[in-house]
Amino acid sequence: MARRLFRQYTDIPDGTECHRKTYASTSIGAAVGLTTSAYSVTLNPPGSILDGVARVGRYTFTAAAVGAMFGLASCVSAQVREKPDDPLNYFIGGCAGGLTLGARTHSYGIAATGCVYMGIAAALFKMGQVEGWEVFPDPKV
Repeated sequence: MARRLFRQYTDIPDGTECHRKTYASTSIGAAVGLTTSAYSVTLNPPGSILDGVARVGRYTFTAAAVGAMFGLASCVSAQVREKPDDPLNYFIGGCAGGLTLGARTHSYGIAATGCVYMGIAAALFKMGQVEGWEVFPDPKV
């Protein structure tokens, strides 16, 4: 499933069809948030069903918002800068995602740290794409 979600995002050329890129990155973010919330609810059981639903929604929607901001910012940056395969576009998108996380937690420190770390991780992902690194290699057995 993860491979299919990443392929949905990477099959669209950068700087084109921003609405589809944003939808795909939002889907990836929501899947990550849903997985995280499932672990959270399983390993730390909530006091009531309402608390569990609130936790699942908080994690899922926050991760989806971070994914949406990443997809939108990186795509718009690629269009404005007219350099679709530049890792700086992904750094800008990652930084926007980190700032979204900081806004959600009401913390300048988390916003600044998230901006730097998510931006670097996204730029490395793009560099790997450009150079042909495999995120999910086929098994060699």
